[in-house]
Amino acid sequence: MIANRPFPWEPHYPDGVVWDAPIRQTTLPVLLDEAVARYGDRTAISFRAIRLTFADLARRADALAGWLAGQGVGPGDAVAVLLHNTPFHPIAFFAVLRLGARVVHLSPLDPARAIGKKLDDSGARTLISTNIPGLLQNAQAVLADGHLDRLILGDDAEWGAPSPALPIPSAANIFNLSAANAPPPAAWPAITPDDVALLQYTGGTTGMPKAALLSHGNLTAAVSIINNVAAGKVAIGPDDKMLGVLPLFHIYALTAVLLRAIAAGCEIMLRPRFDLDQTLADIETGGVTVFCGVPTMWIALVSAPGIESRNLSGLRLTLSGGAPLPAEISEKFTRLTGQILGGGWGMTETSPVGTLIPEGVAYTPGMIGIPNPGITMDVVALDDPHQVLGPNETGEIRVKGPNVTRGYWNRPQETESSFADGFLLTGDIGHYDERGFFFLVDRKKDMIISGGFNVYPAVIENAIYEHPDVAEAGVVGIPDAYRGQAAKAFVVLRDGAPEMTLEALRSFLADRIGRHELPSALEIRTALPKTGVGKLSRKDLMDDERARTTA
Repeated sequence: MIANRPFPWEPHYPDGVVWDAPIRQTTLPVLLDEAVARYGDRTAISFRAIRLTFADLARRADALAGWLAGQGVGPGDAVAVLLHNTPFHPIAFFAVLRLGARVVHLSPLDPARAIGKKLDDSGARTLISTNIPGLLQNAQAVLADGHLDRLILGDDAEWGAPSPALPIPSAANIFNLSAANAPPPAAWPAITPDDVALLQYTGGTTGMPKAALLSHGNLTAAVSIINNVAAGKVAIGPDDKMLGVLPLFHIYALTAVLLRAIAAGCEIMLRPRFDLDQTLADIETGGVTVFCGVPTMWIALVSAPGIESRNLSGLRLTLSGGAPLPAEISEKFTRLTGQILGGGWGMTETSPVGTLIPEGVAYTPGMIGIPNPGITMDVVALDDPHQVLGPNETGEIRVKGPNVTRGYWNRPQETESSFADGFLLTGDIGHYDERGFFFLVDRKKDMIISGGFNVYPAVIENAIYEHPDVAEAGVVGIPDAYRGQAAKAFVVLRDGAPEMTLEALRSFLADRIGRHELPSALEIRTALPKTGVGKLSRKDLMDDERARTTA
């Protein structure tokens, strides 16, 4: 049973990394206070023409916290944050936590109706946002619909907005960072690592997404685990500059970018979104040394016209997460830069630390690596979460560690069904080999059952990516009168590529995947839908198919 030490993966850690390294759990305000003590006058965040030092960040967060306290926000309250990548996000994030309240992360990509549902579900009656198009309109809409008692807006003009910020409505509370002088309380509320810091909504495929409960201890444990891994040559420090293009409202960016950079004294070059030209400029002339991205970003980068002549030598640490990385993309990145594109696996519920692929290990499709220090994983039968499987047997992956959520907000039944023997059932289908390396096949919810066979969209997508004319690919299951379900491929072709037919694609895939896995339908698109963090959204593809079938 893999849950018993010694674990087979331990010999494969980088030099200096051990599984039982101490994992520190504290509170997030302490994390920030320690950074101020160590790096106070160094730049924490650069955004547009604004540079905030660590001391500036803490001072502004405390000013907002004092102001929020005057508005009646206190321990145990839920405060929603609806913000894009702006310095106001970390200021609001740490201000709420300083008061012993919990942050409810909302996605700027959500429509007002979805935002309203999450506000009602979380119990948040206070919303912090800003006056930029889209966000302001949605904030006003949920206020008008009665989902809020209090709307607090920061002024984007304080960050040197490139275009005039929208007028702030009279119904909102205006917080002016420049003029804030609310006195702090005599003492900040006491907070413990066990207190809930964050309600982080997961992207559900159907119905209402559920919020994972992440404590101060979960999130600081995740940072500590990353630092324990960093003992194996991937440490960052005050001389590094990290590119912040991943959305901070997403758990990947929150931990791997914001919290890790603060703990390390590293500057975050914060950008509102991923833009290929801006990213290349930041790498070539901006001094970026660390870049955490998702596969779609790496696909865009290695496919950029003339990329072979661009200077990417300043990058010393890169990481791909959020979704499986096609092997071809990883290999091309290495050919371009001479570097290994780091990878691993995690999920919202693990804050989102899970596995790592050790440097020097040849990447193969589906590989997610070995469990990080302090984390235990195994594989159980799809029909029995207590039946532990052995090496090379495919089932559902389970995970346990100090970074793992205790459950879901207001979902006692889902919480109970998501755990077995103290392990979180991840919903990911995979296996591990004799070395303890884990391989991801697909998500349980995305699995296609075709003629009685289990078919995994990710396997088909990886094979399609081997086609030289393919820029992006996505696969979902569609109804099939004979087999029950079949695979449908959605493909974006590279510029200048000839038209592709289903027959030609099937012929290309014939010696790469099984006959039962070959797509029965193909749709060529100019773009594929993405989630808020830039991952392929199979949910949107499925919604499109359902709408087409209904029509």
